[in-house]
Parts: sequence; structure tokens; C-alpha cells
Amino acid sequence: MIFSALRCLLVSLMLVGAAWAADIRLGMIGLDTSHAVAFTKILHDSAAKDFIPGAKVVGAFKAASRDIESSWSKADGYTDKLRTDYGVTIYDSIEELAKNVDAVLIESVDGRPHLAQARAVILAGKPLFVDKPLAASLKDALEILALAHKHAVPIFSASSLRFARETLVVREGSVGRVLHAETSSPAHLEPTHTDLFWYGIHGVESLFTVMGPGIESVTRRNSAAGAIEVEGRWSDGRTGVFRESKTYGGKATGEKGEAAIGKYDGYAPLVKEIVKFLQTKVSPVPERETIEILAFMEADALSKARGGAPVKISEVLAAAGYKPAAR
Repeated sequence: MIFSALRCLLVSLMLVGAAWAADIRLGMIGLDTSHAVAFTKILHDSAAKDFIPGAKVVGAFKAASRDIESSWSKADGYTDKLRTDYGVTIYDSIEELAKNVDAVLIESVDGRPHLAQARAVILAGKPLFVDKPLAASLKDALEILALAHKHAVPIFSASSLRFARETLVVREGSVGRVLHAETSSPAHLEPTHTDLFWYGIHGVESLFTVMGPGIESVTRRNSAAGAIEVEGRWSDGRTGVFRESKTYGGKATGEKGEAAIGKYDGYAPLVKEIVKFLQTKVSPVPERETIEILAFMEADALSKARGGAPVKISEVLAAAGYKPAAR
């Protein structure tokens, strides 16, 4: 009887261990970006040096935007690759996809449908990662976050640049409190999106990763060559600058010295954080920072429209209907 009891205990422990180790079944919305294939490869290819265990993409909903050439022209190819190379099931609706997965990644390159896509996922109660930008406007982003709160659905959004090693070292205090930072990244424009919401968000995310929240005002300037240049002033007097560039980079100046920031380290660091988020249900990015990143980009557009006049972040937050959480 002792051996029988031990055998039963061992079987039970093995079953618990198997359940604990089971991969999270991921659904993906938006197969019109290289991220869809790159993220899936990182999660599936155990022989790759940047393999991240813990989750597998098992289903997807194609989604593509007919007025963005880089979206509709690539969606079919990426869809075929996921289906053929990774055995991903392609569903005809987000609702059907959500029934067959544990969590969802919104990868649509177009930020405009993110609100409708996120709403369907949130109403299905599935934890959600939204690739940059969270939405194509601050107003839509705030609505997504409000929906997630209302339905108690874990959510986070970020650019892969946030998790670059050099940038995180500075965030963790290598140069002390950051007093001034400058970041750069490509910032090519897309007519359907407000300037920085399309690609400049990468460098803006690096800037906020080291500066943190507290942005007070934003001023758009252009370089002598016509490149985008945006200065932010924080409420405690610190300053940060984003510049359009052909490369990713930057520098942070802190109380203990200077350090390089803004480097691109690939997608694996972000995918690792996504899996951890889905396991813990805790976002690695403070919600306030996400909101301020979008407010910074919206204020930049308003400053541009006003000929480079400074714009208060409080103005764009109020215009978008932001209501601070009750304390």
C-alpha cells in the first residue's frame, strides 16, 4: 500500500508539473508585419539562439489595412508562412480565435483598428499584448485601457526598444537619476497616422524608458536638414529630446555620469517580457508611462501645427478625456 500511495503521489506531481510547464496558447491578430513571423519563430524554434520558451502561437486572424500598401501587400505572404512553417490555424474572426487560445497578441501594423481588435479580445477575457503603438490616437489608447480595467483583463504595450540592455541598465540606475536624455530612431511617416505614431515611437519609447513619467510640455523643432526634433520638459525640470535619424541610439546624462542608450537589441528581449507578462499577469511597463508616450506624440503633432509653440501635456490629456484614477 505504501508503494501504491507513493506511485499515486508521483503521478500527481508529474501531472502538476506537466500542467505548470504547458505552453501558453497564443493567438495573433494582424499578420501584416514582419513581427508576426519573427515573434513566432522566437517562440517555436528551440534550436535558435534567441529561443524563448513558455508560449506557442497556435492561432491567428489575418487582418490587413487596404489603404496602407505595406500592410495589404504583405499580409497574405506572412499568413501563408505561419500556416505552412509553424502550423498556425487561421481563423475567420477574432471572436473565434479567442475561443481557442489563452492569450492574444495584437500585431496589426496599423494602429487605427487596435481599439476594435482590443475590445473583442478584452470582452473575451483574454490577457493582451498590443504591439506599438497601443493605438493611433491617445483617445483610443485611453479607451482600450479603460476597457481592460473594467473587465479586469491584463494588458501591456511597448516597443522592442524599451528592453534593449543598455537602456535598461540606465533605467535601473547605472548613472543615477537621469537629468537629460537624447534618443534617436528612424521616424518615417505614414499619411494615415499622426507623425510619430507610425515609427518614431521607437525612439520616444527609449526616451521614456530612462526618463520615466512626469512629462509636462512638448515642443516640436526641426533640424537644419528638416529632420524631426522634439524636446520634452518634465515637471521636475529635467529634459529629454527625440531626434529623427537613420539609426537607433542616444545618450543619458545622470547624476553619476553618462551612458549610451537607445540601441536596438532585436525582438527576443520583448518576446521574453511578453511571455513573463502572460505568466504573471503583471505588466512590465507602468501604465502612466504608456499614456505619457502617446500624449508626448500627440502633443508633438499639436506643437507642429502651432508652428513650434510648446504644448502642455495636460492639454492633450484633457482633450482625449483622460481622468486620473481616484486615490
